[in-house]
Amino acid sequence: MVHTSDGPKELNVHVADGVITSVGMNAAPAGAKTVDASGMYVLPGAIDVHVHSRDPGFPQKEDFGTLTAAAAAGGVTTVIDMPNTVPAVDADGVLESKAALARGKARVDFGLWGLIRSSSTPAELEGLAAAGAIGFKAYLGYAFSRSRKQVRSSLDLDDPDLEAPPDYGTLARLAPVIAELGLPLAIHAEDPAILGAFRRPLETYADLLAARPAEAEAVAIAAAAEIAGSSGVRLHIAHLSSAIGLAAAHELIRAGAPLSLETCPQYLWRSAEDFAKVGAAMKVFPPIRTKGDRDALVDGLAKGTIKIVATDHAPHADDEKAASFDDAPAGSPGVQTLYVSCLELARRLGDVWLAPRWVAEAPARLAGLHDAKGTIAPGYDADLVIVDPNRATRVRPKAMRSRQRHGALNGLEFGFSIKEVYLRGSPVSAPRWSARAAGRLVRPARH
Repeated sequence: MVHTSDGPKELNVHVADGVITSVGMNAAPAGAKTVDASGMYVLPGAIDVHVHSRDPGFPQKEDFGTLTAAAAAGGVTTVIDMPNTVPAVDADGVLESKAALARGKARVDFGLWGLIRSSSTPAELEGLAAAGAIGFKAYLGYAFSRSRKQVRSSLDLDDPDLEAPPDYGTLARLAPVIAELGLPLAIHAEDPAILGAFRRPLETYADLLAARPAEAEAVAIAAAAEIAGSSGVRLHIAHLSSAIGLAAAHELIRAGAPLSLETCPQYLWRSAEDFAKVGAAMKVFPPIRTKGDRDALVDGLAKGTIKIVATDHAPHADDEKAASFDDAPAGSPGVQTLYVSCLELARRLGDVWLAPRWVAEAPARLAGLHDAKGTIAPGYDADLVIVDPNRATRVRPKAMRSRQRHGALNGLEFGFSIKEVYLRGSPVSAPRWSARAAGRLVRPARH
C-alpha cells in the first residue's frame, strides 16, 4: 500500500537515477531490480525539521554519522539541524564549514538552520540564506558566548562575555528581512521574563514545571505572532508543549497570523506522571507537562491545528544525564522513533495515513523542500520507507543508534516497524544498508 497525495493505493513505484519516475499499475521495465513490498506500507521518507547533531562542538554526544545512522534506522531521510552547535551557525562561512563537515559523515540528506543573535544584521541573514539556510532560529532567553561562539541557556548576563539574548525587539527588527528572503523564522517560545520570575533550584519534577510555566510559552507565541502578522514573516513555533500555548496559537491562526506549529513525540506520549519511571531521560525544555496538556496537543494534531511532528533530538552523554536533576542537561534523543511513534498515534486516532502528513508532507513545505521531498510522486526524490504494519517496535536502549541511547520514550511499544529505508533509491538501513556517507545538503526553494 503506497501513500500518495490522494491517499493510500495499491500501486507500483518506479525509480531511476534516484528519482521517482512513475507511480501506477504499469509493470517494471525489463531487467529492472524489484523490491516486493506486499503487505507493507510504502511511505515517503520523513523530514525531521528539529534535530541537534552536536557536531561540530560536542561530537562525543552526537556527530553527523551517529545522528544520521539513527535517522536512517527510523525512516527519516532528511534531518534539519539546529544552529546551536559550536561555533553557532550565525554567518555564511560557518554554515558552509558545517555543511562540509556533515557531508563527509551523513547517511541521509541534511539541511541547516541559521542562528539569530541579538546582534545579527540583515547582511548576515542574507549571507546565510545565500549559503543555503533552511530558515532562521531565535532562542528567546538564550544568551550567546562571544568567546566560545556558543548559545548558552543562561539568565545571568553580568558576564561581559555573554551577549544578550534575542528578544521581541530583535524579531521586530529582522522579521521584514526574513520575510523578504522568503524563509521561515522559528522560535524557542518561552518568554524569558516569565522564566526569570519563576527561576528556582530543580530538586523535583514539580520544581521543573514551576520554573518553566506554560504561560511563558503562550506569551512568547502571542508576542512573536504579532510581529509576524505585521511583517508577513512565516513564524514557526518549535516544540509546542502546552494546552494554553496551543489555545493562544489557535486563536492567532484563526485571526490570520502566518503561523505554523510543531510538537514532539515526547509531548504526545508522556506526561509529568511518567517521571517516576523514566527519570532524567525525560528532562527537556520546554518540559513535558500534564496529561491535560498531552491530550490537548493530541487533539490539536488530530484537528490539524498542529501540522508537524519533529523530535528536538538532543543527545547528551549518559554520565551527564545521570547527574543530579538540577545539573542534568535538558534533551532527549528521538529521531529513530519519530515515524513509528507517529504511525501508532495516527492509528489510534483512526487514520494511520495521517502520520506521513505530519512527518513528511508538512515538514517539506516548512523547509521549502516540497518540490523534491515529502511526497511519493513522479519527479520527487526516491526517499522511500517500507513499514511492516504487523510487527511491533519496543523502544529499547540497545536498539538505538544514537550515542545517547536512553530517551524519553524508553519502554513504549508501537505497533509498526521500519523494514527498509531508501535515500534517492539506494538502501540506507538494515538489512541492506551501506555505511557510506551519501547525504547531501538540501536547500530550500524560495518562491
